[in-house]
Amino acid sequence: MSGPVRPPEGAAPSLGEDVAQRQVGAPTSGPARPPEGAAPSLGEDVAQRQAGTPTSAPARPRGVLPTLAASAALATFASSIILPALPAMAQAFGVSDAAMNAALSVFLLVFALAQLVAGPLADRVGRRPVILAGLCAFLAGSLVCATADSLAVLLVGRALQACGAAATAVLARAAARDLFEGAMLTRLLGLIMVVMAAAPGFSPLAGGVLAQGLGWRSAFYVVALYCLLLAWLYPRFVGETLPPARRRQLGPGPVVAGYATLLRDGRFVRPALAGALVYAGLFALFGSAPLILIQEYGHTVLQVGLFFAATVFVVFGAGTLAPRLAGRTGAPATLAVGLALTLLAGAALVAWTAPPFAAYVAAVCIFLFGMGLVSPVATAMALGPFGDRAGLASALLGFVQMASAAAGTALATSLALPRTQALGAVFAAAALLALGCHRRRPRAAPAAS
Repeated sequence: MSGPVRPPEGAAPSLGEDVAQRQVGAPTSGPARPPEGAAPSLGEDVAQRQAGTPTSAPARPRGVLPTLAASAALATFASSIILPALPAMAQAFGVSDAAMNAALSVFLLVFALAQLVAGPLADRVGRRPVILAGLCAFLAGSLVCATADSLAVLLVGRALQACGAAATAVLARAAARDLFEGAMLTRLLGLIMVVMAAAPGFSPLAGGVLAQGLGWRSAFYVVALYCLLLAWLYPRFVGETLPPARRRQLGPGPVVAGYATLLRDGRFVRPALAGALVYAGLFALFGSAPLILIQEYGHTVLQVGLFFAATVFVVFGAGTLAPRLAGRTGAPATLAVGLALTLLAGAALVAWTAPPFAAYVAAVCIFLFGMGLVSPVATAMALGPFGDRAGLASALLGFVQMASAAAGTALATSLALPRTQALGAVFAAAALLALGCHRRRPRAAPAAS
């Protein structure tokens, strides 16, 4: 046949076709009209919203997903690659190990707060200029850190890094919401979650190798190169995803009112809290696992890095399964299954005072699998109803997640319990609170003026 084979009637467009339609604002080949009264298809809906406003970048749908995922992972990559080098950095600057931890706390604090600004700013001026400005700030911060001669200078660089990383993290989710919805959005957010989970799994191992072979400054040069790669990829494969017709000209007052409206809307609050509470357990694991593995199970630093690297495959499997399971059983049911698994893992660690290594690994894997189911589904549920405020909603979601992560890390290291039990207590408490949020019936808040 000379013409292309038509897909079965009613079939959804492929991922590549859908991205192309959303970027150029027109279908690739005149599709048949839907039945009268039927809702527009995913591609047609976005084409209607973006018609007449082509993006500044060429339509390259195959690169959209990995570019957005890599953008979202920049923050976790930058925050965890320096962990093995902290003792060497403390020695180089002549400060205590406790003082050196400010390199982490300053990054997390600025990262959480900067997201609240990056989201609404991108809703006002578009995604592309904000994310490129963020990459410039991150690059400058990385170079400041790489050449720092004191802890104070290093902290300035870390703050710049955090500001830039906040823009990439928020706008990766917002751009995903601009381009997709429903099952497609869940699929993309699952990929983003997998990459973000892989970054703290592999980057400490890479950071240790770099610090041992080339010195601690080399880690900052590596993340600077990563930033330059993203600055090349984003305009080429993603471009501007928010046309002028959909931008919101908001000042500080309406932005604050917009955040308040989201916090009163159960459609946002319930899944956002569920996902954020699971993040508390995840970062509690990041903070306590090195001490547990080294001091209680006698592992080496290299073995700790390999442990984190191996757990990535658990999260990858769950992130791949989550959108398929949500498509079959529904997003709320998938969220409940994931939370139940995290609760099971926490209860097992709490009940077992001194678990053997195999039992500890099994509990951690169960938690990570549950987290891998919860995170993309909860994010899609939280952002889905707010396409006209995707930047605002994504920023608030990121802030809640990082605040919860900081609280989980502090709890896991401060509870007067054996380390494995303290970790299990954080897992279980977070899961119970998340299940409580999940069971409540969502209510939509009145729109902000």
